[in-house]
Amino acid sequence: MNTSAMTIPHSSHSDSAQFAKGIAVGLVAASIGALYTVFARWGIAHGLSSPDLTVLRFGVAGLLMLPVLALAVRRDLVQFTSRWRIWLLVALLAGTPFGLLMFGALQFAPPSHAAVFPFTAMSVMGMVLGALVLGDRMTLRRMVGIATVLMGLVMVSGVEASSLTLRASIGDAMFVAAGTLWAGFGIVLRKHRLDPLLATAVISISALLTYVPAYFWYTGGASLGAADPYVFWVEVLVQGVIAGAGTLYTYSKMVSLLGPSRAAVFPALAPGLAALMAWPVLGHVPATLEATGLVLVMMGLIIAVTVSTTSTVRSPTTQGKI
Repeated sequence: MNTSAMTIPHSSHSDSAQFAKGIAVGLVAASIGALYTVFARWGIAHGLSSPDLTVLRFGVAGLLMLPVLALAVRRDLVQFTSRWRIWLLVALLAGTPFGLLMFGALQFAPPSHAAVFPFTAMSVMGMVLGALVLGDRMTLRRMVGIATVLMGLVMVSGVEASSLTLRASIGDAMFVAAGTLWAGFGIVLRKHRLDPLLATAVISISALLTYVPAYFWYTGGASLGAADPYVFWVEVLVQGVIAGAGTLYTYSKMVSLLGPSRAAVFPALAPGLAALMAWPVLGHVPATLEATGLVLVMMGLIIAVTVSTTSTVRSPTTQGKI
């Protein structure tokens, strides 16, 4: 009797600590997302293109993760050979296909749509897939929170009805597909209890081996070679080191702590935070509508995420399976 009484408070304290750590990691992940968005605009303004930024992101992160994967293979090769289908799925969901869809969509849809459609898909599909695959409850509170987040995203981005053209719809569909892939990535991470650092390494190196050769084959790397050295190295740091490896790791870690349904809400903070970061970097003063949208996104995130930790942060033994 006394043992049971002591175990329950300890479990509750452990859940609360895990929840708090997940929130902190989520805020870091959203901040990284905002940072690389702002510096992507800064790099493009200084002569780089979207493919240039993508190759820096994948190439630098892949090189950084090579020792991590080599050490993991040396220690336990079986975890890769016996589960190669799972690792391949992770690479397909968050690697080169995701990057091609996200950056390719900008050829059809305006940048304002990039702040709404992929993050909408991440949040909504993260919640839906979490309910279908992992058995996470799709509560009314969570749905209200995500709806509030989406309203805030529209205000932050400044999407206008006139921008919803047939051509833009192609890009929007690509954004939605990218967001859905990312949500699926979170589901696979949680379902199979994958190590966040190993997942980061597998995704980064798979992109290094696929996207990077294709980029140099088609472009020759001329624009990177002609870039200002200061701009080049700033983007290596931001896109490659901080964003390339940091985004994948922090999101993977957040999923392991909070679950994919709640983790999928945090990327929606990135556009609002980007509007704030653009002030000192790009000289863009956030408009009232943008500030209001960020407040709404924050409110929606709080509503969607702050539910009872005892009912939503579950142990591996109670996790739903298919």
